[in-house]
Amino acid sequence: MRTIIRNAILVNEGTSRKGHLIIEDERIAGILNAEESPALAFDVDIDASGMYLLPGVIDDHVHFRDPGLTHKADMESESRAAAAGGVTSYMDMPNTQPQTTSLEALDAKFTDAAGKSRVNYTFFFGATNDNASLLPCLDKRRVCGVKLFMGSSTGNMLVDKQEALKTIFTEAGMLIMTHCEDQSIIQANTEALTAQYGNDPDVKFHPALRSEEACYRSTAQAVELARETGARLHIAHVSTARELELFSPTPLTTDKHITAEACVAHLYFTENDYARLGTRIKCNPAIKKETDREALRHALNDGRIDVIGTDHAPHLMAEKQGGCLKAVSGMPMVQFSLVTMLELVDEGVLELPTLVEKMCHAPARLFQIKERGYLRPGYKADLVLVCPDSPWTVTTGNILSKCAWSPMEGHTYRWRVERTFVNGQQVFADGQVNDHVRGQQLEFER
Repeated sequence: MRTIIRNAILVNEGTSRKGHLIIEDERIAGILNAEESPALAFDVDIDASGMYLLPGVIDDHVHFRDPGLTHKADMESESRAAAAGGVTSYMDMPNTQPQTTSLEALDAKFTDAAGKSRVNYTFFFGATNDNASLLPCLDKRRVCGVKLFMGSSTGNMLVDKQEALKTIFTEAGMLIMTHCEDQSIIQANTEALTAQYGNDPDVKFHPALRSEEACYRSTAQAVELARETGARLHIAHVSTARELELFSPTPLTTDKHITAEACVAHLYFTENDYARLGTRIKCNPAIKKETDREALRHALNDGRIDVIGTDHAPHLMAEKQGGCLKAVSGMPMVQFSLVTMLELVDEGVLELPTLVEKMCHAPARLFQIKERGYLRPGYKADLVLVCPDSPWTVTTGNILSKCAWSPMEGHTYRWRVERTFVNGQQVFADGQVNDHVRGQQLEFER
């Protein structure tokens, strides 16, 4: 099967240039300059004039809720949403039912994804206070990393024993991704807020409950443990300007041992948006001040933030009712992450090659993913074709996540995902997901 994508603007490894890309079966077979004309016959010939061709987005942080929480999301529904958003690979979190804290539960998720997932997949193994003995047994070629909750969140997988933390950092033998919020500070804030505002304070107090200090203290502890043990640490969803003081403004290389992720929600929203969107933007850690958002945006460009993820976390709207204690935390964003960041490109927050670095190249390099994340001959043809000046509005009718809502409802985007390719197959085109396509298990070069 041979496909050519003609006349696209190819954005890759810091450059943007017009050209043609050839796919043969699963792989990129060649990249030609605009003036070159291939003397080949093609099964599929796509004219992408005026469009941009990017490597497929690799999302290092999703909660697809499968198994056990499939009333709100599952691998099939959320991988369809990913395909529609130009996300060709994802790394799923362990706070499911059962939790992915045993080798048997981990194997079951890989087996399930092989039959369900429209895009490529891998899974984090969940660390607990008492399963460190399993960490040396993990297959580093297929498991992306160890997820460690140093703050409670959905699923109650909190690891809060100092001895257990030290053991996990010492024994993991692979990347540790941490959710960092200090539980003792959150508990003290909860007691103070409920004493003043009742048993379920308004969601606008969520940033005060899960405060800057809670984030900073926990992140500082994780960084200190990584420096003591030499562990490979990746901090999830950095949300404050203060935390950024803990990271160095250096380019991401495979030997950079402490790295940071920012999520689309923290790069886009501020605490001012609670008045408009309420619990739709309630997530852990909380959306915070405008100054925090601006610091995160700046850190995209100076090297302190290495990766952009989503923390895609669907819930039913019925579960989002209440205030900052009763409403559950999390929002579905995987379908809208790329177009949202493209909007920030238009606003001058970052350049398009930087977006591709943070959403495509850097995840591949950070996790050492084999043959993905770049437009390179011989690599797997995971691609997304996006069109500027093609406005569309988010409605319940075009949301593909099973929960059927989004904080972006009513928002009009200027950029549109036209086509998504996974391993050379068109998984999304003309507004439709090709449900015959299945993704592959990601492989890691470790």
